[in-house]
Amino acid sequence: MLAPETIRRKRDGFALSAAEIRDFVRALSDETLSEAQAAAFAMAVYFQGMDEAETIALTLAMRDSGAVLSWPGIDRPLADKHSTGGIGDNVSLMLAPIAAATGLAVPMISGRGLGPTGGTLDKLESIPGYDVSPDEASLRRSIAEAGCAIVGQTGALAPADKRLYAIRDVTATVESMPLIVSSILSKKLAAGLRSLVLDVKVGNGAFMRNTADAVALAQLLVKVANGAGLATTALVTDMNEPLADAVGNAVEIENALAFLKGEKAGTRLGRVVLELAAEMICGAGLAETHADAKALADATLASGEAVECFGRMVAALGGPADFVEKSVAYLPKAPLIRPVAAPRSGYLAAADARALGIGVVTLGGGRIRSDTRIDHRVGFSGLLPLGTFVEAGAPLGLVHAVTAGACEAAMQTLRDAYAIEDEAPADRPLVIERIREA
Repeated sequence: MLAPETIRRKRDGFALSAAEIRDFVRALSDETLSEAQAAAFAMAVYFQGMDEAETIALTLAMRDSGAVLSWPGIDRPLADKHSTGGIGDNVSLMLAPIAAATGLAVPMISGRGLGPTGGTLDKLESIPGYDVSPDEASLRRSIAEAGCAIVGQTGALAPADKRLYAIRDVTATVESMPLIVSSILSKKLAAGLRSLVLDVKVGNGAFMRNTADAVALAQLLVKVANGAGLATTALVTDMNEPLADAVGNAVEIENALAFLKGEKAGTRLGRVVLELAAEMICGAGLAETHADAKALADATLASGEAVECFGRMVAALGGPADFVEKSVAYLPKAPLIRPVAAPRSGYLAAADARALGIGVVTLGGGRIRSDTRIDHRVGFSGLLPLGTFVEAGAPLGLVHAVTAGACEAAMQTLRDAYAIEDEAPADRPLVIERIREA
């Protein structure tokens, strides 16, 4: 396989054969392919795209670049969820333990931040000792003891994707639809799942900025996944404001714990979590109707079983056994925490969610290069949802920063991110579309 020839053919708009893609992925996996060549390939795909056959071939080649897990002895349905990413999207942190508490086994293979969107693994590394790259024995122990494990790819799982994922993050090729599909599904297929639910975000805080593109991505994901033998459904959900009231790493862990303890009921975040939980429960066959599944998820959350699952998962993966009870003592805190005052009275009418995500990266909470060390302490918290009426001088939210200069810049970012108007904004649907079959 001549890598420059494969790159040239894709650059010039030709469809690659399954054999060409397989050879290229093998070279990516064994590192005979240089970073420059991998980046050039990603950019060629970004501009020229891939047809359905190429996308399936890339997905399966990435899956087969490493081990595929099996789960002997697990008598629960194996299910998972994946989000295409958004600002303040910490759904996985709540959804995995809720689903586990209802009777599912959830081996959730997650990723790091891509561009301005935060990564679930980066958030979990705010917890002292939590191992996002456990060996297989630890992964299986967490599933056995907690019913769930939120971890990253081991070296054995889809190693080609792991390398390309990091390259996409720093080469402005994140938004490529075939690369998104193959990255998501190769990991999920390698995890040995029986069912999958996808949360495809759309809006100014998502990689897909318009609904048509998001629906097309969701349909392609469902088609490729079902074609590969993985029963999959998708929701297209709104991302035109931060989903949680926090954006960052440690601050999003705090937010997730508050939700699991019943302190965030009725929020946009809560509605998305419960909708996805119901999809997972129905897809795995644990409830006959969506309403029954949602009631089961609600009851599990209210009983405290979900937060107990979260605590057991943290302990099983190396974190403190008393993390749920003493999270304030364990999570890192920024030295500067400052409120940002609303410049005028009125309704919060619009939010630039992407700007807030970039603000976290600028504070040090995300990556500019693939080897950047992130600061888990920084970010935004206490963010108000759109439609809220604020008085002039009341806080729009809090900035968590390390230096005075970074704090001032982030405060300005937060002020600029919100439009305040005299009239309340129109309601937007949170779940825009459900896609249940290819």
